[in-house]
Amino acid sequence: MTIRQDIHSAGIPVLCQSCEARHRGLCGALEPDQLIELSKTSSRRGVSPGAELTGDAEVVERYSNVLSGVVKLTKSLSDGRQQIVGLQFAPDFLGRPFKSESAISAEAATEVSLCSFPRSVIERMMKLSPGLEHRLLKQTLNELDEAREWMLALGRKTASEKVASFLLMIARNIDPATDPAAKSASFELPLTRADIADFLGLTIETVSRQLTRLRASDVIRIENNRNVTVDLSRLEQRCGD
Repeated sequence: MTIRQDIHSAGIPVLCQSCEARHRGLCGALEPDQLIELSKTSSRRGVSPGAELTGDAEVVERYSNVLSGVVKLTKSLSDGRQQIVGLQFAPDFLGRPFKSESAISAEAATEVSLCSFPRSVIERMMKLSPGLEHRLLKQTLNELDEAREWMLALGRKTASEKVASFLLMIARNIDPATDPAAKSASFELPLTRADIADFLGLTIETVSRQLTRLRASDVIRIENNRNVTVDLSRLEQRCGD
């Protein structure tokens, strides 16, 4: 494949030229020479569904950009119970800078592609690059805003609105190449019915019932139990926002 060299790609490592994280993620704040330095220590890898990426209270040696797929974030209680506390999509940054241990567990919910790099390298770059530190702060604040919105959804929305909001979040984020003006979206559910129920604070039966109602109203189509096609405008109307 030939990649056109222009003002936007000249001097950029080939590995980074088509990377979504460079355009919309953390690496978008790096200059070409910084990308070259980071690429020398970075590596791409694919991860199978169910594989643990980071353990709770685990010493973190490497950070990652999510290039594709969905990452499930969970928090454990002392008695072993777990709660899904968030999902990450491309080009989200996986890790907690300036903290040596992770506070949550991260697991591949689907096939996931990651670009990983040493924690020491990215933290050194953040000290030297205000733009990189600003980009990371902005992403962290966005995640905080999303968490607050999700708290509202879990605390005040009906079961129907919760399921619709979940599907809309997946539809808008699972594929970074999706056209924002598209009227519909198709995707494979990244979570099982049990995980969706856990994430939304509902029972499995309630989740299944609400999915059936959305399908009966032609808001969504479901094939093979996991492949979903949604009417984005009609789904948004069901979210209660």
